[in-house]
Amino acid sequence: MAKNIKTRAEDYSQWYLDVIKAAQLADYSPVRGCMVIRPEGFAVWEAIQRDLDRRFKETGHVNAYFPLLIPMSFMTKEAQHVEGFAMECAVVTHHKLEQDGKGGLKAAGELEEPYIIRPTSETVIGHMYSQWIQSYRDLPVLINQWANVMRWEMRTRLFLRTSEFLWQEGHTAHETADEAEEETLRMLDVYADFAEEFLAVPVLKGPKTDSEKFPGAVTTYCIEALMQDGKALQAGTSHNLGQNFAKAFDIKFAGRDQKEQLAWTTSWGVSTRLIGALIMTHSDDEGLVLPPRVAPNVVAIVPIFKTDEEKAKVAAYIEKLAGVLCGEDEVAAAAKRLKSGDLTRYFFDKVTGQAVVVDWRDNRPGDKQFHWEQRGV
Repeated sequence: MAKNIKTRAEDYSQWYLDVIKAAQLADYSPVRGCMVIRPEGFAVWEAIQRDLDRRFKETGHVNAYFPLLIPMSFMTKEAQHVEGFAMECAVVTHHKLEQDGKGGLKAAGELEEPYIIRPTSETVIGHMYSQWIQSYRDLPVLINQWANVMRWEMRTRLFLRTSEFLWQEGHTAHETADEAEEETLRMLDVYADFAEEFLAVPVLKGPKTDSEKFPGAVTTYCIEALMQDGKALQAGTSHNLGQNFAKAFDIKFAGRDQKEQLAWTTSWGVSTRLIGALIMTHSDDEGLVLPPRVAPNVVAIVPIFKTDEEKAKVAAYIEKLAGVLCGEDEVAAAAKRLKSGDLTRYFFDKVTGQAVVVDWRDNRPGDKQFHWEQRGV
């Protein structure tokens, strides 16, 4: 048992936080409710992004980017939406700072209309779709966005619930209700397949209750994963928005009969909460455990030697082994690459960034083994 990690039986919540700290996945920031995702944690998010992005593109979706700031008037256009997010919104009211005469700063330049830091992007994307969609020939619109969002949370927990988090949000518009429902269920299946095939996290699929569905949605479907403490964790959602946002933002088009119609829209998303799901599904009392497809470092080599002569022999053998695992070209590239401390990385898959790491630090072998075990290797 790792002394710096509480056991799951002792204190499951503290065990979860201890695993994150020991693996250096994330840290607390000076901003209330916001976390810093450290390089080891961000590498896991990059792996998630890579695989999901491929799946989105295979289903016909493309990436775009929309503004972080949303006019407050947009939020009021869909009644259920504003009611659902009003208590979580961060509001920008001024556009500059000025000296306060006491050696500090104060907000100045009050905006004519306040902006909301996006809690989600249905409103601003709905506005843009109303500009872009004129005819049934413009449909479907299948767009995904990788972004950060802000929701003021009172009780936060690293990766699982933070005020700012990273996510992807898909937004689509369709000609018919049936097409929108098909899209909603298709993306639910994409999420479920991704969770089970890539993250090795079993999930259940199904609809949310009316009281739990997304504000403004007709139906919300989700994937739920069962954690080691016996509790379910919502790991992804897919929303059929019907024509609610189309009505609010005037997303209309000329149909095949040349009559004006409202579009049918969907939205769907997963976030860095998936990293929390990974931790609580796979990790144990010794530290982080990651499935092979997700792990940034899949092999850690701890050289053991006593003399410089032995070190040279060990280094030569490691290079030979790295050549077998990663290829001679990668061994040559690693020799020219800037090293992070006394670590040498050989990338055996440059697309995924997964590596074999050699730990040359001047630490005891047992300490090194402990170090990498806690980081999921």
